[in-house]
Amino acid sequence: MTSQTDSFSGTTASAVTGRWIQLALGIICMMTISSPQYVWTLLTKPLMAKLGIMLPSVQVTFTLLVLLQAFFSPFQGALIDRFGPRLLISIGTLLAGLSWVLASYAHSTLLLYLTYGCLGGLGTGIVYVGVVGLMVRWFPDRRGFAAGAVAAGYGMGAIVSTFPISASLAAHGLDATLRLYGTIFAIVGFAAAQGLRAPQFDTTANADLLALGGPRDMRPADMLKTPLFWLMFAMMTMMATSGLMVTSQMAIFAADFGVAKVLVFGLAAVPLALTIDRFANGLTRPLFGWVSDRLGRENTMFIAFALEGAAMTLWLLTRHDAILFVLLSGLVFFGWGEIFSLFPSTLTDTFGTRHATTNYGWLYISFGIGSIFGGPLAALLHQHAKSWIPVFGCAIALDFCTALLALLALKPARARFLARRIG
Repeated sequence: MTSQTDSFSGTTASAVTGRWIQLALGIICMMTISSPQYVWTLLTKPLMAKLGIMLPSVQVTFTLLVLLQAFFSPFQGALIDRFGPRLLISIGTLLAGLSWVLASYAHSTLLLYLTYGCLGGLGTGIVYVGVVGLMVRWFPDRRGFAAGAVAAGYGMGAIVSTFPISASLAAHGLDATLRLYGTIFAIVGFAAAQGLRAPQFDTTANADLLALGGPRDMRPADMLKTPLFWLMFAMMTMMATSGLMVTSQMAIFAADFGVAKVLVFGLAAVPLALTIDRFANGLTRPLFGWVSDRLGRENTMFIAFALEGAAMTLWLLTRHDAILFVLLSGLVFFGWGEIFSLFPSTLTDTFGTRHATTNYGWLYISFGIGSIFGGPLAALLHQHAKSWIPVFGCAIALDFCTALLALLALKPARARFLARRIG
């Protein structure tokens, strides 16, 4: 097995071809569940107007979406490992699309929470963890790239929907938009999921990894007892907080900065920024995953996380310039989105492939915790301080702190851990 070719030991030519088909189907499934999170900022004001609620209350919906997506991941991962990816991911795509359809009929805050937040979170969580866990098993030799590629589908999927959804909201209103796009997402995602299947060469692939100095498989219960896992958990929480603050609040702070209604290159600033962000957020995942396959996971983390901290600092300093607001927003997401390729590949490198889906489900809980800090708590901090500067200051500090932890804490700790496990 090598990291440069598809001729890794224990596979046939059909398996090699088949895994690229699996990757393509996984990307499509991820694209269909991306809009509930990445187009959310376009829905906040219409929902506030429809339900007569304030920003912190409406942001609870976003937090519930991410919390349910993350906190049920270990359970969902175990079900996928037991019943197979096709069944569970099919169910997940239907639940994610149905959540939008049902949310269009929600006329109270509670119903919005239950439909868009809870049902949507369960559906997207099944698909996300299932697809990532499946790809790190199909691609033992290109783990960073494969995890990044499907994560890119999640990050970039909203590119094709941001402007259409924005236009539909203006032309047809909130409820009709939710019904139309929820139906489309469910149909496309369900169709793609029908071709997914688990690889048949996990044991051989793991044996090859052992021969190259890879880790033995570790069960979730044993993994959770290691300080190394909790270090990764804390780091992913910190990065998730920073990115989700921007994802959930952008339309609001763009209005406060005075750039929301400004035209940039002939287009409205916020939808344009969101489209650029989706592209950057998607591109960074396979790119930095590929880089990490060659430079090492922790070295790549340091570069990427420090890049986001620097970009957010410049973004804050030039916040009233509409052109720079749009361009720097893309750089911010370019420095953030790679957490969804670097962390799952690092986790699987460390704890093995056999329980990769369930293990990543436990790590993915950190994303839900980050949604609490980046969503309603960030909105409350802004409401209390009457300024976005302290909110941005916290996010910037988390970025730089996590970058340093990657080199100074994670890298030596993981080296010691693997030396013990392999030896």
